[in-house]
Amino acid sequence: METLDIKSVAIIGAGAAGAAAAAAFAAEKYFDRIRVFERRETPGGTWIFDPDPNPLIVPQPGKLPPEIDPPLEIPQNLPATTPPSSQERYDRTPIYAELTSNVPAIAMSFSDIPFAYGPFVPHWVPKQYIENYFSAHRTDEFLVLNTTVEDVSKSPGGRHRWSLTLRQHDPVAKVDRWWKEEFDALIFANGHYSVPYVWFSVPHVKGLDEYIKIFPGRVLHSKSFRSAEHFRQKNVLVIGNAASGHDVADALVKTAKLPVYQSRRSPARWDGDRPPAGIEWKPIVKEYLSTGEIVFDDGSVLSDIDVVIYCTGYKASFPFWNTRNNGAPLWDYAQDRLVGNYLHTFLREFPTVGLVGVPRTLTFRSFEYQAIALARVFSKRNAIPLPSKEEQERWERERWERVRRERRRFHDIPWDNGETIEYLRQLFEIAGLPRIEGAGRYPPVLGERTRWAIEHVKKFPEPGKDKDDDDEREEEEGWTVISPGSYKDSLYFI
Repeated sequence: METLDIKSVAIIGAGAAGAAAAAAFAAEKYFDRIRVFERRETPGGTWIFDPDPNPLIVPQPGKLPPEIDPPLEIPQNLPATTPPSSQERYDRTPIYAELTSNVPAIAMSFSDIPFAYGPFVPHWVPKQYIENYFSAHRTDEFLVLNTTVEDVSKSPGGRHRWSLTLRQHDPVAKVDRWWKEEFDALIFANGHYSVPYVWFSVPHVKGLDEYIKIFPGRVLHSKSFRSAEHFRQKNVLVIGNAASGHDVADALVKTAKLPVYQSRRSPARWDGDRPPAGIEWKPIVKEYLSTGEIVFDDGSVLSDIDVVIYCTGYKASFPFWNTRNNGAPLWDYAQDRLVGNYLHTFLREFPTVGLVGVPRTLTFRSFEYQAIALARVFSKRNAIPLPSKEEQERWERERWERVRRERRRFHDIPWDNGETIEYLRQLFEIAGLPRIEGAGRYPPVLGERTRWAIEHVKKFPEPGKDKDDDDEREEEEGWTVISPGSYKDSLYFI
């Protein structure tokens, strides 16, 4: 592997992944300049609450981020000041008023600062925890808020140096200010719950595009859901039964006309033989008619629906990545995965770019392992070298073959079969321990109780597995810890 000379690092995103990255890189006491660019006005990432979702996002069935979240046009001469951009950037979060976390402390906190609140806390608690984490590590001084990274390109003349085009919105002056900065290395910690996805293919549903045009405002994505009060005495159809589908349907029972209809492709694991009170299960939608009627796969029809809410997840988006200038794409949307990655963290062809937060596993704790491993590699203090490009390529190829056999996504890491423990162990071995003089973070050491908790984490709620089309199941996630012998109904009281 080639030797890297990294002294400046840009971190994109100030959510939980960005907080972990900032703490890990600061602890190395090796880098001359660290900056954390966050497009919102505060740290917190997906846990920031926007009471008003306006402008209302119009669902675009089947369209992927390159189409609906394209890069902005950049002023020709920088620095520059321009009127505010009117292009949708999907920067508002999907948090709604009634939302609580559904994760145990091990998945909701970093190892060095306990999360003292337990599961099912209101959304403002994780947001405050992330903000406090920046303050505790004195990395809040790295923050550059209200600033969006609009372009990432290789710097001319520098093989592994990067040029960032930045846009900072000034809400007082009502202008956007543009400029460029260069860095030796980049960490992408920008999350993947921003750009909503409405799955759409002819075998599943017809007429959805036309239905949206004929009845504007009738079809929503759960990202625009803010409170069940907005749907009082309305007839509502919820599409999806993963985490948000479950929560939205449950909340609507208290305000909407009953029953609340919930279209589901397959049962969730916690479902009994009958739906909860106030909810009527429906099969998948077969067709939307111009008359307003909705036809289901079993031939049944609903004719009086006021609102359809799609709870079908999100797609990762990296509109700032300049594929033309960088010579390769970052994300393969056909395979729904990073291109040329190793351990979901390192990029084979771009050794000065790292990612934190892509795999769906133990959330905050996995962010910590990724961030520490990257910080150690970029400071040339890693305990063992990264494998050769050939070995990294083999890891990626073998993983792709395995997940295809098992009908799951590339970046999904199960926790109940030992795969999560093995993944964290690999990152731990790369990072090693910090130097004796105290520079660097310790990768968390997993004790017996922690290992038990990881292996017994269950999603709550979690989508059922679709035997026919697993690639299009709802992209939601949630966690709780189930003790041995727990009954299904006890999920509601943990």
